Amino acid sequence: MPKVQMTTLGYIEKDNAYLMLHRVKKENDVNEGKWIGIGGKFEYGESPEECMKRETKEETGLTVTSMKFRGILTFICDKQDPEYICLYTIDGYHGQLKECDEGELRWVPKENIAKLNLWEGDKLFFDLIQKNQPFFSLKLHYQNDRLVEAALNGQPLRPSI
Repeated sequence: MPKVQMTTLGYIEKDNAYLMLHRVKKENDVNEGKWIGIGGKFEYGESPEECMKRETKEETGLTVTSMKFRGILTFICDKQDPEYICLYTIDGYHGQLKECDEGELRWVPKENIAKLNLWEGDKLFFDLIQKNQPFFSLKLHYQNDRLVEAALNGQPLRPSI
């Protein structure tokens, strides 16, 4: 029986852009070559907010001062154990951006996000965030890097991707 991981995923906002991480440096990475946000696995005893703040500091050098918990993602992929991902947008921070050892960090205008090599389901939650959807639960099930199932708040979706 696979273990379920608890993780965070955050998108730092500035000047109508998100800080995106192009995953090109980590070995055996399910996200290899994809553009994602920052985040990672919970450490023992951490709250979702503590994990998001720690991961932001570790991966970017930035200290979070304001963030919003946007939703919970259920990420099922045939290449790893399932994850429950706490999804955040971060609109307050200070510090100096540093190089990330997991990939290349780049500010990407929001209107260009969909043009990146993303997980198909990421386009779904970016759309929900842009529409300022209240807190949501999004289930994303992948086989061979292809989205085969998506459900929003328990209701099946047909991905329009």
